[in-house]
Amino acid sequence: MKSKNPYLFAFMLITTLFFMWGFAHNLDPILIPHLKKSFTLSTTQATLVDSAVFIAYFIMALPAGFIMKKYGYKSGIILGLLLFALGSFLFVPAANNQSYNFFLVALFIIACGLTILETAANPYAALLGDPKTSVQRLNLAQSFNGLAAALAPVIGGYLIFTKGKSEAELNLMSESARKIALASEASTVKTPYIVLGIVLILIAVIFGFTKLPKIEIKSKKASSKTVFHALKHKHLSWAVVAQFFYVGAQVSVFSLFILYATKAATIDEHTAAIYLSTCGFAFLVGRFLGTFLMRFISPASLLAMYAIINVLLCIIAMLGTGMITIYSIVGICFFMSIMFPTIFSLGIKNLDGDTEYGSSLIIMSIVGGAILPRAFGVISDAYNNIQMGYIVPLICFVVIFYFGIKGYKTQESKK
Repeated sequence: MKSKNPYLFAFMLITTLFFMWGFAHNLDPILIPHLKKSFTLSTTQATLVDSAVFIAYFIMALPAGFIMKKYGYKSGIILGLLLFALGSFLFVPAANNQSYNFFLVALFIIACGLTILETAANPYAALLGDPKTSVQRLNLAQSFNGLAAALAPVIGGYLIFTKGKSEAELNLMSESARKIALASEASTVKTPYIVLGIVLILIAVIFGFTKLPKIEIKSKKASSKTVFHALKHKHLSWAVVAQFFYVGAQVSVFSLFILYATKAATIDEHTAAIYLSTCGFAFLVGRFLGTFLMRFISPASLLAMYAIINVLLCIIAMLGTGMITIYSIVGICFFMSIMFPTIFSLGIKNLDGDTEYGSSLIIMSIVGGAILPRAFGVISDAYNNIQMGYIVPLICFVVIFYFGIKGYKTQESKK
């Protein structure tokens, strides 16, 4: 007897990828304060972690699209997993050599793998079934990204944050003793990334032995030969812009949360990591609830509604004091939850033969995660107040609001 849904197993397998790259991204907020302390960095210097990750998206997105076109989704997924694993294993020599630059290289290689995975998995999940439910399906798959956002800070915080020396204690040490103490703290990243690398290799092997359904895009239009042809779709161009600002906002909020919470609410790093997990849980719940609400509210309308709520919450994050600032960030995470998959799905809608390159362009726009957190850091350092950095996410959500009310419209929907 044939399965009622021939795509079910493939969809379940693809969702593991969403979890894995979500886990990797949500370890970065733990890495940033950890490496900031280990290498005595400023906030702006610490955001190089995000820069190393998201510049890779800009560089690798188009090659990833070429790989999908020439070799198919399965080959791209396996290659992405292997690069992801390689970068994870490189954390060991990076920690052994006590080199911040080595860490950045390892993160860059991880991100090259993530770029290929996201370029393959996002459109594959969206196309794996009825086109009418593609947005809901991608939001469901991305919910496992939200699950990772809830789990990674707790697991990473427990494994990476150690009860090491305080800044005051470190300042009283001799230079050699201080170096040894910081090297010991830096080495705590090795175990979680070794385990992560092993898991990724196992997943790559499973994909290698699994026959995935071949997705064929039925269209009378010829397949795109250049990326410039894809950009002729105005809704795709707006999706690229919206995704640039969305990822910049998300990375600013999550990656700098622990630094923000310890200053704005005066809590310690371990407590901040627990609240970061709460943010991840809110993100997860928001994904599931948003997927449900899309049965009754159009995805674009829900996107615009969530964006304007986040503008208001950013104002509270900038001007509030004490725990109200933490609660406002938890709220931002909840309302950010549907944004990436919704922008992505609306952006590749009706692209036909331009789908692969359209997917690459939207993934390329993830470079916003390299640029905008730097702006967040510069503003925070300039005012000596990390709360002022929230002007950056505020502007991002204004752009997303516009996409949700107008920019998403395809040529067909305008007729």
